[in-house]
Amino acid sequence: MSPPDTDIERQTRRHRPALTGIGTAGAVAALLLAGLLVYITMSADAPEGAETQIDGRTGAVTYAD
Repeated sequence: MSPPDTDIERQTRRHRPALTGIGTAGAVAALLLAGLLVYITMSADAPEGAETQIDGRTGAVTYAD
């Protein structure tokens, strides 16, 4: 049960800095995550394979260029 003298406007003013901080922290975390994903993608090495490869469909030997 809520107390009978609840002042919603006053509570809204008092909680605004905390809610702004939570929103800012969420935005910073999202930007850092996006940056990490870009960094991981850009620094990944190309796949490496053997010089001689076997075509799985035909069994023929192919040579990498």
